Amino acid sequence: MSAGEPDSQLMNQKESLQNPERPGLDHHEKKMIRDAGVLSVLTMVSRVLGLVREMTKARFLGTGMLGDAFTVAFIIPNFMRRLFAEGSVSVAFIPTFKGYLHEDDRKATEEFLSASLTVLTILVSGIVALGIVFAPWIVKAFGSDPAETAILTRIMFPFLALVSFAALLQGILNSYGIFAPSGFAPILFNLCFIIVPWMVSGLAANPARAMAIGVVAGGFAQALCQLPAVLRTGSKFGFIAPGKAFKNAGMRKVFMLIAPTILGMAAYQINDLVSTAFASRAGLGTASSLQYSLRLQELILGVFAVSAGTVLLPSLADAVKESNWRAYSSRLGRTLQSIFLATIPVTVFSMVANTEIVTLLFKWGSFSEESVRLTASAFFWHQTGLSFIAANRIIAPAFYARSDTKTPTFAGIASFAVNIALVMLLSYPFKGPGIALALSLSSLVNTVLLVTMLIRTKTEGIAEEFAKSARYALKLLAFSIAAGAAILAVRAPLLSLFEGRGRLISAGIPLIVMTLLYAGLGIAMLTLTKDPLALSIVKAVRKRSLKN
Repeated sequence: MSAGEPDSQLMNQKESLQNPERPGLDHHEKKMIRDAGVLSVLTMVSRVLGLVREMTKARFLGTGMLGDAFTVAFIIPNFMRRLFAEGSVSVAFIPTFKGYLHEDDRKATEEFLSASLTVLTILVSGIVALGIVFAPWIVKAFGSDPAETAILTRIMFPFLALVSFAALLQGILNSYGIFAPSGFAPILFNLCFIIVPWMVSGLAANPARAMAIGVVAGGFAQALCQLPAVLRTGSKFGFIAPGKAFKNAGMRKVFMLIAPTILGMAAYQINDLVSTAFASRAGLGTASSLQYSLRLQELILGVFAVSAGTVLLPSLADAVKESNWRAYSSRLGRTLQSIFLATIPVTVFSMVANTEIVTLLFKWGSFSEESVRLTASAFFWHQTGLSFIAANRIIAPAFYARSDTKTPTFAGIASFAVNIALVMLLSYPFKGPGIALALSLSSLVNTVLLVTMLIRTKTEGIAEEFAKSARYALKLLAFSIAAGAAILAVRAPLLSLFEGRGRLISAGIPLIVMTLLYAGLGIAMLTLTKDPLALSIVKAVRKRSLKN
């Protein structure tokens, strides 16, 4: 890709936004769908590898002491990553950088990128140093084995610096409408996580430390693989004097956008930390089982919601720059309905077949029958909030595109308060399932608040789009419950028929049969009701098949 191509992409985006009355999808929406499709495929590969990663982890660590220690140690730098790296990119960097691209001032753009690199390096390096020094004191709050957890935390804290640089590169590429390299980066991370531990296991004191080394190697691979694509855009940046970097006009805008957001995102991420702290005290294996459950949920979210949200933010930012509020509302509504079509049926199915899913994927090696029970029960209640979490990842960028970070902050703090209260109430009597349910209910609160606040902006068409999405969600829920009741009726006979033949047969074959039955019933109901969104997807798949 030449340096001039991103500029032509921006011109095409402007032209499509200036012609909102054209029938069908405009050029910008077609490009958004294409980009989301490519990113979804890459994310699917990444999430499948992530599942293999968790299966490998389950094989060696199970839900014992090392499993809990690794879980706690990885959560701490991962929390900082989401807060300062990916959070900064999504809420502050991309909207600001988009402004520079629209102004087409190359010198100012290069100064902003250099300031961003310098400030990010200074802040993240300081945090990594503090995290390594104070690791023994940090991990004591989590109730896990303090000595081993501290060692693992120190090994993995540099991951924050590597992945922060990767997030900056991703922000640059996404602003130019380039998504494939940043979609490929997590694939490399997961491959490193899977392969490196096997390579260094003979040198490490235990499997958990070998996996920690794999995490750091994966962070390095994530950053390195995106750099060539950034250079091909013609972007130029480097380190500048710290004083000049912090005084940069673009950086001041980023700080203004992110200052309130850090509080809200911190509240959201602290949910995970607090839940883990309570889980560590709720019994051996509870913390690990919750993380295995969340990884399964993230597999679904990553394929659909994360990909859609990543592509949607630059698209909405363009619509805001052109004051095309009808396109803004339409794109948000269509994306939200697509997310419901993907997540609501999956929610009901995974709640019915939760034990079979966990057994098939994880039950081997150190992952015992008790591990299956703990993880499956947590997964059931985590899945009740799947669609709400997915909706939040779609609706929040609608505020970020408007340079409004205060509203998501308020919603995040409110949901944090709800989650903490529910965790304290439910963790001791119900342990892992209670903590999982608390997260789902707090996600519902977050969704309600975001929708209410966006409707109050009185943006053209937004109330109608949300009403349409709500009706569509209820229809999908009714269809999914009907199909779920059908597979529930055949579940017990299927399990008894293949019982005692090894997990691949005893859990795998019933799961395949239930999946086919459930999918067939769902597709039949959508076809009979002539669901327009489902029919449009089928039409697009047929068109692509004919081309191939």
